[in-house]
Order: sequence, then structure tokens, then C-alpha cells
Amino acid sequence: MSEVKISAEPRTEFGKGGARRTRRAGKVPAVLYGHGEKPKHIALPAREFAAAIRNGGANQLLVLDISDGTQALALPKSIQRDPVKDTFEHVDLLLVRRGEKVTVEVPIQLTGDAAPGTLIVHDHDTLTVTADATKVPDHLEASIEGAEPGSQVTAADVTLPAGVELAADPELTIATVTAAPTAEQLESTLPEAEEATEEAEAGAGEVTEAAAGASAAEGEAGAEGRTEA
Repeated sequence: MSEVKISAEPRTEFGKGGARRTRRAGKVPAVLYGHGEKPKHIALPAREFAAAIRNGGANQLLVLDISDGTQALALPKSIQRDPVKDTFEHVDLLLVRRGEKVTVEVPIQLTGDAAPGTLIVHDHDTLTVTADATKVPDHLEASIEGAEPGSQVTAADVTLPAGVELAADPELTIATVTAAPTAEQLESTLPEAEEATEEAEAGAGEVTEAAAGASAAEGEAGAEGRTEA
């Protein structure tokens, strides 16, 4: 994986308020830690960081050029995103050294086509591996070419580049191949689905009628109370 140089600056404001101000300024709050050093709070330019992750993936190797005159080599360890805006909320960065081995989660891509009439169930989208910090692959591949129903792809089936070692259980299931439902099977489930929908609608109607009745009763009771008064 290629390295991406990105600017950074020390961050002096902490807490939720400080983080919000950092994000409003177009930066991403981050913490740099590792190798027994004291954690360093920094801010990254949001656009540059987003571009680096978009092009290199979550394991993009970053060369941080910090405005205090220091430089650091780091890998994203944890990235928090806003679920609505899909912006970066906070990043934990792990200090690494060239030649150092790191354990990371790498995305898995399935290649090829399974046998006709099958469905692929993805059990795990990433795999834990150990690799040189400067040579972490952006993805791993596993073939499902011609896979028949009932077969599985395990961690041991994933192709690992030279220098990358498996850190997960070799028997970990990555994907399962199942038989696709037939047209007859799909049709047989339609009456059950329609019946369930009708029961749900009937139940909702009963709840609405009961609520309306209770509301009317309360109104009558209130009216009687006012008349007596």
C-alpha cells in the first residue's frame, strides 16, 4: 500500500465542545498513540483525510506532517463516522515503524461466480491478518467460482499476499453458499405473508377502536363532571 502524506496540527481543545469546534473548522479530531508514548491530540484536514481513506481504504498508511515540527507514521485504528452525514467524527491513529508487524482487519472480496441457482451469505466482511505496517493490503480475495449449495469459504481459503499471515481462526466462516428458493417456494410463502399482514392490520384496527372508545368515555365523564359542577 502506498503512503499518503497529510498535514496535521496539535489540538488543545478537548471534550465534546472542542471536538465540535474542530469539525466546524473543517478538521477531524484525532488521537495519535502507540509505542508507549503519551497520546497526542491532533486535528486532520477533513477533505484530505477523506480522500486518503476513499482511495486507500481504512488501513491507509499515513505520513503525518505535524505543524509542531514532528512527523509520524500511522495507521487508522478506529474511525467514527456520523451515520447521517457520513462525515468523520473522530479517528484513533496507531503509531507504527517501518518493518514493524501490525495486526489489522482487512476487507474481503469474493471473486468468481457460484453455481447457478445459489445465494451467497456473507458471514464476515473482514479478516484479521498480520503484515508489515508499510505493506498492509487494501483487500483480500477468496474465490467462490463454481461453489455448490452447502459449501463454505473459510479463512483458510482466502488468498494471502507474500508477507501477510493469517491471525484469525483458519476455520472461521467467511461466506456460505445456499440454494436459492424456487418460484414454487416463493409462491407458497405468499399466502402466509398476506395472512400475517391481515392479522397485523386487524390488530392495529382493534387497538385504534379501543383507543377511540377510551377517549370517548373520558370525554363523557368529563362532560358529566362539568354538568354536576
